[in-house]
Amino acid sequence: MNDKRKALGRGLESLLPGKPAATNTAPAADANRGYQEISVELIDPNPYQTRSRINEDALNELVESIRATGVVQPVMLRPSANGRFQLVAGERRWMASKRAGRVTIPAVVRQISNEQAMEITIVENLQREDLSSMEQARAFERLSREFNMTQEQIATRTGKDRASVANFIRLLKFPQNVQETLDSGVLSFGHGKVLGALIAFPEHLDHAVQQIIAKNLSVRQTEELVSQLMSPEAEQQPAKSAPVVDPNVRAAQRSLEETLGVKVEIQDRKGKGKIVLRYSSLEDFDRIMVALAAK
Repeated sequence: MNDKRKALGRGLESLLPGKPAATNTAPAADANRGYQEISVELIDPNPYQTRSRINEDALNELVESIRATGVVQPVMLRPSANGRFQLVAGERRWMASKRAGRVTIPAVVRQISNEQAMEITIVENLQREDLSSMEQARAFERLSREFNMTQEQIATRTGKDRASVANFIRLLKFPQNVQETLDSGVLSFGHGKVLGALIAFPEHLDHAVQQIIAKNLSVRQTEELVSQLMSPEAEQQPAKSAPVVDPNVRAAQRSLEETLGVKVEIQDRKGKGKIVLRYSSLEDFDRIMVALAAK
């Protein structure tokens, strides 16, 4: 298993032009270029593609760019059956090249295992800025499920911090309608993190989502809404003037909430007090325990 992890860990970097690969049975490429021209009609889509949506406007811009200047960066392929090739990285460049009317596309061809192809695809997509929250969540979950990676290992391989990986994967626990709002960008990842506290309370969750969309609530306003839903008794008490909270205490509280993914309350009185962690499920509790044990 360790040898397999090391092989996967080479990732995209070890397979780029100019870098030696473990095995290469593809046709010889031009040594001066490090790539070869492959017919676009001989290339099949990547079965491990994580991205579910393509921005048509951005793709059309790429089509015009390719018509004007060609394909600047080669795609990555691996040999398939019957003289065909399977796409590993560069789906948008391949699609745009076909639309631009190109007959061939520059490509790096490498002999790559299924595991390497999947990891390269997922990591390449995660490094892009326009993936939706749910696309990232599904990518992380797939690395965990199909490679048996821990959240710590996923964080190391993708350049993300472990808390973010945990929060992304947690989005998959939302019902389908909430996932769709996150997938479309109606709700942000920040909203998703805060709403995680309501996963065990479907009625509160639906109400919160409706309020966020109807009133265009910010993440901070969503935090206040979730707090009210989790502690309705506080709303029934006589109104009191809000206590003055030290900015440093407030900053520490928000930092803990982002790291642990749960509601945190710091009760400070002249340098003494307590930290209250509110969890709504056993999964929340387990995540808190793992995070605290790692510190």
